[in-house]
Amino acid sequence: MIVFLCVDKKNGMAFHQRRQSLDRVVRADILTMAAGKPIWMTPYSARQFTEQEAVPRVSEAPLREAEEGALCFVEFPPLVPSLERIEKLVLYRWDRVYPADQWLDLDLDSAFRLVSSCDFSGHSHEKITKEVYQR
Repeated sequence: MIVFLCVDKKNGMAFHQRRQSLDRVVRADILTMAAGKPIWMTPYSARQFTEQEAVPRVSEAPLREAEEGALCFVEFPPLVPSLERIEKLVLYRWDRVYPADQWLDLDLDSAFRLVSSCDFSGHSHEKITKEVYQR
């Protein structure tokens, strides 16, 4: 499966069961990469994907239910239980540190290799770094 996720500068993902931030330019990039394919996500995440081209597959357990090769947007850990099923990871890194009580639980360096990285301007963030990792 191909997993999309957002983290802050210290790999924080969430605080008090809420996302740290969101950005419509990131969402547009995810939808461009999806090219009309369904994206697995939780009901909480689906609320932000209201664009006409979005094809959410809503599930309480998207990492468990998504099949091989499927796209999956994740806002909360844990990812480790699904590690063997993750083929590719597309990570959007906010250029800030937000309050967090949940962090990315993967050791990217030992499980994946960085294949590309680029910076772009978002709508609510001056700088967002997109990192693509593969097995």
